[in-house]
Amino acid sequence: MLKAAGTAGMVAEETLDPVDWADVQALSHRIVDDAVDYLRDVRERPVWKDMPAEVREFFAAPLPRSPQPLAQVYGEVTDKVMVYPMGNIHPRFWSWYMGSSNFTGALGDFLAAIQGSNLGGGNHAAALMDSQVVDWCKQMMGFPQSASGTLVSGGSMANIIGLTVARNTKAGIDVREHGVAAIEKPLRFYGSDQLHSCHRKAMEALGLGNNALRRIPTDAGLRIDIEALRAAITEDRAAGFKPACIIGNAGTVNTGAIDNLQALAKLAHEEDVWFHVDGCIGALIAVAPENAHRVAGIEWADSVALDPHKWLHAPFEVGCALVRDASAHRKTFAVTPEYLESTPRGLASGHWLHDYGLQTSRGFRALKVWMALKEHGIEKFGRLIDQNIAQGHYLGTLIEAEPLLELVAPPSINIVCFRYRGDGLTGERQKALNTEIMLRLQEDGIAALSDTTVHGQHCLRVAINNHRTRRDDLDLLVRETVRLGQEILKSGAAR
Repeated sequence: MLKAAGTAGMVAEETLDPVDWADVQALSHRIVDDAVDYLRDVRERPVWKDMPAEVREFFAAPLPRSPQPLAQVYGEVTDKVMVYPMGNIHPRFWSWYMGSSNFTGALGDFLAAIQGSNLGGGNHAAALMDSQVVDWCKQMMGFPQSASGTLVSGGSMANIIGLTVARNTKAGIDVREHGVAAIEKPLRFYGSDQLHSCHRKAMEALGLGNNALRRIPTDAGLRIDIEALRAAITEDRAAGFKPACIIGNAGTVNTGAIDNLQALAKLAHEEDVWFHVDGCIGALIAVAPENAHRVAGIEWADSVALDPHKWLHAPFEVGCALVRDASAHRKTFAVTPEYLESTPRGLASGHWLHDYGLQTSRGFRALKVWMALKEHGIEKFGRLIDQNIAQGHYLGTLIEAEPLLELVAPPSINIVCFRYRGDGLTGERQKALNTEIMLRLQEDGIAALSDTTVHGQHCLRVAINNHRTRRDDLDLLVRETVRLGQEILKSGAAR
């Protein structure tokens, strides 16, 4: 018979659970109430505001050694974090192409953290939901049920997943065993000169190098030139390279231009190369009833990268990589160490989701997407996409009607590139004026824009990827841009 171990002299065991659950419950109710107020009143706050010196100094404090009450910790979050956001949930945040989140998704993130499941795999409900959300993404893109996919951190990683499968499939050798140095003919990947920078990072991470990615010129609408692409493939093959992958843009980051995906799919088939679509900007247009035709052909891709944290407005972060050939996808990443072998029953009898990407430990990203889709239905998200595209074209008409402003490129979807003319100003002086307008719009909390270069011309860029934006927000933007431009020119502040 076992004897109870003596407790004399033993150190008390500790836990991170609260001593008083009632106090935590009361504070949690307050936090949820504050969160509802925060989103309800978002339109009444500045889009963005700079942090004063004392707030910046707060974040330089050293590592805490001793405890402090949770209510005090929350007070610091309220005072030092919540009032200084990036601003992307605000209806007049258009700086970069980001979704604007939603409350249901935030609840999903909270519940996912409470449940605490690791989505590396296994036999549990969160893993099944992860696979279900991937299946739903396949349905959105018109992919077959037999296709594969994985949820990842965002578009950059989703693209890396697709391009890694492309490299391994087209290398002609076992890259995982022998490495890229053993590839007989150097691989070539192709995309337009408007590709997102993540593709360069992918080439570098894949050991192929930036020179393996050949940038193809674009037409007047900034879409890839199909004939120039065809000629580049022929030229590279004759020079001893192996064309491996064509990357199509379903919306470029600069202007939202969409390549002719049907033509690219046809060319990829003719040339026996992988067809990958970077759909992080516009793949989800496929669910928009008025605009789905713009991405026709995406359903023929070998792989697609898309971002639920953009036009599905899931809280950051969640991206998705889809791969038509499930076997090729798994063969690219799967490793089965002895401590992760499957069992016929029990926890380890489930699907190992880490076999489809680089992460073994994976967060429960699916719940926030799942809950919002269940609440609203995909048809509403499609209508919201149509709404943003209509707003982009509406802003374009406002700019064309204003003599002091000019479009640098006609809106393709929901990204608008324009500038303040500034009579007689050109080059760096005009750039300085528009940059100052952009900074004052931000600093005054009116609107958040970014800037870029299109057709060699500096311009302001408005990316309307926001379910809270209304047309009167765009009216305000135009009025304030004109006002600030006139004010800056009058004061001579644009240097």
